[in-house]
Amino acid sequence: MKACRGPAGRCVCRECVVPFLTRPKVPVLQLDSGNYLFSTSAICRYFFLLSGWEQDDLTNQWLEWEATELQPALSAALYYLVVQGKKGEDVLGPVRRALMHIDHSLSRRSCPFLAGETESLADIVLWGALYPLLQDPSYLPEELGALHSWFQTLSSQEPCQRAAETVLKQQGVLALRPYLQKQPQPGSLEGRLISNEPEEEELATLSEEEIAVAVAAWEKGLESLPPLRPQQNPVLPVAGERNVLITSALPYVNNVPHLGNIIGCVLSADVFARYSRLRQWNTLYLCGTDEYGTATETKAMEEGLTPQEICDKYHVIHADIYRWFNISFDFFGRTTTPQQTKITQDIFQRLLARGFVLQDTVEQLRCEHCARFLADRFVEGVCPFCGYEEARGDQCDKCGKLINAIELKKPQCKVCRSCPVVKSSQHLFLDLPKLGARVEEWLEKTLPGSDWTPNARFIIRSWLRDGLKPRCITRDLKWGTPVPLEGFEDKVFYVWFDATIGYLSITANYTDQWEKWWKNPEQVNLYQFMAKDNVPFHGIVFPSSALGAEDNYTLVSHLIATEYLNYEDGKFSKSRGVGVFGDMAQDTGIPADIWRFYLLYIRPEGQDSAFSWTDMLFKNNSELLNNLGNFINRAGMFVSKFFGGFVPEMVLTSDDQRLLTHVTLELQHYHQLLEKVRIRDALRSILTISRHGNQYIQVNEPWKRIKGGEADRQRAGTVTGLAVNIAALLSVMLQPYMPTVSATIQAQLQLPPPARSILPTNFLCTLPAGHQIGTVSPLFQKLENDQIESLKQRFSGGQAKASPKTAAGPQQIQALTEEVTKQGNIVRELKAQKADKNQIAAEVAKLLDLKKQLAQAEGKPLETPKGKKKK
Repeated sequence: MKACRGPAGRCVCRECVVPFLTRPKVPVLQLDSGNYLFSTSAICRYFFLLSGWEQDDLTNQWLEWEATELQPALSAALYYLVVQGKKGEDVLGPVRRALMHIDHSLSRRSCPFLAGETESLADIVLWGALYPLLQDPSYLPEELGALHSWFQTLSSQEPCQRAAETVLKQQGVLALRPYLQKQPQPGSLEGRLISNEPEEEELATLSEEEIAVAVAAWEKGLESLPPLRPQQNPVLPVAGERNVLITSALPYVNNVPHLGNIIGCVLSADVFARYSRLRQWNTLYLCGTDEYGTATETKAMEEGLTPQEICDKYHVIHADIYRWFNISFDFFGRTTTPQQTKITQDIFQRLLARGFVLQDTVEQLRCEHCARFLADRFVEGVCPFCGYEEARGDQCDKCGKLINAIELKKPQCKVCRSCPVVKSSQHLFLDLPKLGARVEEWLEKTLPGSDWTPNARFIIRSWLRDGLKPRCITRDLKWGTPVPLEGFEDKVFYVWFDATIGYLSITANYTDQWEKWWKNPEQVNLYQFMAKDNVPFHGIVFPSSALGAEDNYTLVSHLIATEYLNYEDGKFSKSRGVGVFGDMAQDTGIPADIWRFYLLYIRPEGQDSAFSWTDMLFKNNSELLNNLGNFINRAGMFVSKFFGGFVPEMVLTSDDQRLLTHVTLELQHYHQLLEKVRIRDALRSILTISRHGNQYIQVNEPWKRIKGGEADRQRAGTVTGLAVNIAALLSVMLQPYMPTVSATIQAQLQLPPPARSILPTNFLCTLPAGHQIGTVSPLFQKLENDQIESLKQRFSGGQAKASPKTAAGPQQIQALTEEVTKQGNIVRELKAQKADKNQIAAEVAKLLDLKKQLAQAEGKPLETPKGKKKK
């Protein structure tokens, strides 16, 4: 093996030129096979894997970010510094955003290294990339304290020092000059990052053939659109067509979804479903509430309701939230149905008959007073690791460590507060090791050419690499799908065995022909959307069950997993009032489409992202108001004001044809991205086209030309006609992202019906000369600083802490004390009379509110009621 290595595998030796490349390319590693590795990430990963160092999911995300985000910015900065001799902000500007991102990630995780408490492959790769620039302290901003500490820690280590000396040879960054001088001059990277505009060079490279094809497609107009697919009810697969089945992870019924839940599952899936329909693919989009399990029983106890009543209550809440967010389900169901029981038990019986179910004894805590085994959430005690006194039976909220319930010290039953005992219980296990070969064979056929996201692929490979283990599929509960086996009548299926089967039962509630979707792998493409924590169950557990059942089930073709969305600098917390939850968004006065746009703009694809009120204001006012809304409104207003509401004649010049061609290419790029389910990037294509439209209007100034001679008036007409057609195209491209805004634009432009329902692959003239448009009005409103600051404070969780401004007077405290006593008596009397649980719950809520008012009046901090689960 021949290798030229510097920091993180970098090669700067002038003689190391790969024979088939016309320009030096470093780093480079030649393998014994004669092949070459060209990226720092690939080279380092190769050496690390050889040494047996395993990388986790977070490391993988950092490596992807380094290659796609950091390197382009860093290359530009080094070129400006070394080749052009620039200094200060000219050099720091391109990389400032990337440096801030690293600093923010280190600060938020409170870890010394990028992926945890010790160095990882990610630390080595990023340090090696940044060292030539950041060795000069002037390019390491003082305010980025976490980044500064991380960089100094790595730079002080002897292997890193030796690598730096080997490569830079005491010349510092100037050692890179011979290499950088042979590289093409970078474009205006910072401008591109901010504006997302194409460079002039990109337009200049259009070929005559591309222009001719685009113009020919434009001139065909509406006649080139395919016929509309006839509406089906129910939607069923059609032989010979592209049949797309879309699911989003079933939300737990007992929680109100927050913005992170919404973007991770239902909103992302909705964008792809709407796009699929615009492509005329035969599409079915399903979801529903996941209603069985311990969490539902716990919530029911907290609210004094039965599990079924909790499910009924929260199913309506979920449905209302998704309706407000304009999620276009074909059917939104639930898992507490007879079909769920029937299909789950059938799959289980088939697995049992084929020898894929094991029996084993599990030690659990049992409450003798309640006469039942206790699920993890029904146990509370002292954490064996940190001593926290309110640790749960599955995890400690203080130290965050996972706990086996029988390890708790001083355990208590959360229902009756008695001390449970350890007893054995028989349970059923899915024999995953026995099914492993089938799963791996299926994945080998499925993954190549599929659109599984990188994090999903990595998680599945990790599970398989570590070896599959038998997984318990039963629980000692009453609320769940019954186990149809003698001796297990008092148990139900574990929710993660039958929750994914909920997709099948929800489809069965939609149509009795559900098997045409779920037992038809040859004709159905299944796309499943979720957050990354759901990947093992959709990529290993359910496929194992389906393969073991041997009933020709449709398995996931494309598994689309997001990372996590955080709230500002922390996490969403319902109990602490931190973050926006689905039922609160509609009370902010901000339209649903604005929420959709911003969540999709920051969609956590390659790594975690964060919701920011300040950034939401900026994106609304810049991208929507000043860019998209400004262009579409101007284009329509020019038609109304200058041409009486009728689209004018268009005589395209060569410049117009070039713009038309560029819009066509950007539209095709949009298609390529969405076909690969790169939802966030495809949204950028819409904004790019809009920017081109604004520039086109600004350069041609139709408001001036309309006042000139015949030639100028004709030019104003061409510019206006082409602009309003771009606006029409944008209205269709926007439909998956902002359906209400899309419909509003189409109504204003009176877009013909076929053009509203089909998104072509070429830019067509859908509003020909003579077409009459409707009334044009602004699409977006400006978000004001004081409005956003008020909302930021409202959802910060700080109200309770800030409430005791001044303690109330003695008379008010006395009055509240009497009210608390009076209300407490009412609650006690109702309980003694064994009144209706709903009535008791309502009076308890009044009592708690009065106690809260009294605590605030006395200037006391608000306390979490003992025994309640902290989120």
